[in-house]
Amino acid sequence: MHKQKSAIMAEVLEKVVEEARQGEVYAPFADDPNKFNKKFFIESYGCQMNFSDSEIVASILHGEGYGATRNFEEADLVLLNTCSIREKAESTIRHRLQTFKKIKESKPGILIGVLGCMAERLKAKFLEEERLVDIVVGPDAYRTLPGLINEAEGGQKSVNVLLSREETYADIAPVRLDSNGVTAFVSIMRGCNNMCTFCVVPFTRGRERSRDAESIVNECKDLFENGYREVTLLGQNVDSYYYSAPNEENVNFAMLLERVALVSPLLRVRFSTSHPKDITDDVLHTMAKYHNICKYIHLPVQSGNTRILQLMNRTYTREWYLSKIKRIREIMPDCAISTDVISGFCTETEEEHQDTLSLMELTRYDMAYMFSYSERPGTLAARRYTDDVPEEAKKRRLIEIIDLQQSHQVISFKNDIGKTFEVLIEATSKKSELDWSARNSQNKVVVFPKGNANLKKGDYTTVKVHAATSATLIGQMI
Repeated sequence: MHKQKSAIMAEVLEKVVEEARQGEVYAPFADDPNKFNKKFFIESYGCQMNFSDSEIVASILHGEGYGATRNFEEADLVLLNTCSIREKAESTIRHRLQTFKKIKESKPGILIGVLGCMAERLKAKFLEEERLVDIVVGPDAYRTLPGLINEAEGGQKSVNVLLSREETYADIAPVRLDSNGVTAFVSIMRGCNNMCTFCVVPFTRGRERSRDAESIVNECKDLFENGYREVTLLGQNVDSYYYSAPNEENVNFAMLLERVALVSPLLRVRFSTSHPKDITDDVLHTMAKYHNICKYIHLPVQSGNTRILQLMNRTYTREWYLSKIKRIREIMPDCAISTDVISGFCTETEEEHQDTLSLMELTRYDMAYMFSYSERPGTLAARRYTDDVPEEAKKRRLIEIIDLQQSHQVISFKNDIGKTFEVLIEATSKKSELDWSARNSQNKVVVFPKGNANLKKGDYTTVKVHAATSATLIGQMI
């Protein structure tokens, strides 16, 4: 009975994290139809960087006379911003393209484009295998979209997947797609220099480069002045951010974090993602110093076993990672910590899997993204190692990881009962028009009755928690 329950729970939780991480559709708002001559429709899949990139693409297309639409059937241009991190993500894209194929048959003039990491990885194969694709554009080539569209309109298939060592899109003001008007992503860097053996990102997004600090701070100021009250600084590894220019002060991530926090005490600051080897005491002390820097860190561990970590080229040991967790909690006792965990990496034994479970017991994460290993073509792991852990073992280990995390998460949320939090209102609750949905500094969703208070999205208020589920705090304004 327990095994059956665990399997059901694992299936549900995996679906939730998969949708959050890999497959959530990000369709844009509909612009004023009289403002633009043509319409585009864009969907984004995968990490927050892809969602941020879609906002850059929207800005470029606006400059070419394209307005966004929610209805892909009325679009002149349909774009899929893709992810290659897992096989399931790529399968989703291929399935989605078949939906658009029917539209193209009834509307021959429509153009179909594939953007992002999958475009970079598969390149011209898209044009060969998927006859309906007209444009293939990699993450560093979005500026060339207007020219590629012109070529495609003339009947020529167009591809640009060249990677860059300089491109940061720093001068392009993103168009906030489907925004709640409260929270926004701000890209601070692109690419990645960490050659984790399981990861395709260095090959699809290129080498690491940091955007100039002034443009980042100015974007955050502009967002605040336009009513936004929270920014999330984005990068594959934000802690390695380092901007250097002639006759200018060198800026590391701790310094950038402080500059953004100083935009206004009413502007919350989050960031993602951190690499355990790079997050410094300076960053932690900066977080502790400023009330508006949220007390939440996403610190992927991937495995709790040192040998597996070495095979993954994570460049830290189990003991080193645990010491970093200890340091975070010494400096910020109220900091929430989330993670990524992979089950069944190449050659992982049962004992090494147990090391992951024991590390989770020691760390007690507040939230986690959990997956079984999916070999990606072109990665170092695919070239060096044999994917030899049976699928059944991967899934069973994943269920054990999910079950353990679920038990920790229940405790984490229930421990907040009786506590009082300052929360930022983001939207009306999806379950009731009578409730607000907000988040606290620790990135936990807090739901509470609207009552008679004259509040709106983007306002701060104080809530005392009186109940909790494994994913939501329920409270009352005080």
